[in-house]
Amino acid sequence: MDSNKNGIVLKFGGASVSSPEAFSSIADIILHRKKKYSRVIVVVSAMGDTTDELISLANKVNPNPPRRELDMLLSVGERISIALLAMALAAKGTEALSFTGSQSGIITTNDHANAKIVNVKPHRLIPHLNKDKIVIVAGFQGMSLEGEITTLGRGGSDTTAVALAVSLEAEKVEFFKDVLGIYDKDPKIYQNANLLKELSYKEAFEIMDKGAQVLHSRCVRLAEKNSLPLKVLPFSRFLEEDLGTIIQDTVRSKKSISYED
Repeated sequence: MDSNKNGIVLKFGGASVSSPEAFSSIADIILHRKKKYSRVIVVVSAMGDTTDELISLANKVNPNPPRRELDMLLSVGERISIALLAMALAAKGTEALSFTGSQSGIITTNDHANAKIVNVKPHRLIPHLNKDKIVIVAGFQGMSLEGEITTLGRGGSDTTAVALAVSLEAEKVEFFKDVLGIYDKDPKIYQNANLLKELSYKEAFEIMDKGAQVLHSRCVRLAEKNSLPLKVLPFSRFLEEDLGTIIQDTVRSKKSISYED
């Protein structure tokens, strides 16, 4: 689809959305990327400990809450983030529109708290991207084939970013983290850990099997199925293009679009 070329998906979570003030910094990164990419799609996670706080709130009401209702509650966390980020961009004079997972056309299985993405139909996003607007999508959530709000479980927001990039034929996904990239071993434990500039999908899986948690294997598996490059880079030093780790295969094969199920 020629109209979808020169697009990028940016994913922010963890430390990068730890406070209200952080959204201004995220907006600066987005505006910098917008200078190069005609289509910018942003996926964000819930702020800080919001998800844990919502789970704690639910447990105070019911120690064993129904999973359907828990998904309804937890999906609020990302909705807060997308709205605040759209406001931060508006404060800098740039129009952006926020969308929930269901509004973005993320279709999942009906497995509450651990749904898998089966299709993405971003019909509501494309007209805004065609008008050069920035689109912000709530990670970690979607809508089941039965029309229910669902959450994607561990690695959900990263998986959302990859699935959207696949459906919109983006060039790559950039994940902004509080690390310089992916290391061969945990730099918090081993002082001689080496920052890796590039990895194949297979090599990335091997490192994750050793305990690295920078990306969840679920989103890397989806990227591999669709030959989609991923890049992990530091939130605080995004202007330094030589930093970060690229995950891709040397030879990119064109495959038909494939999701998780």
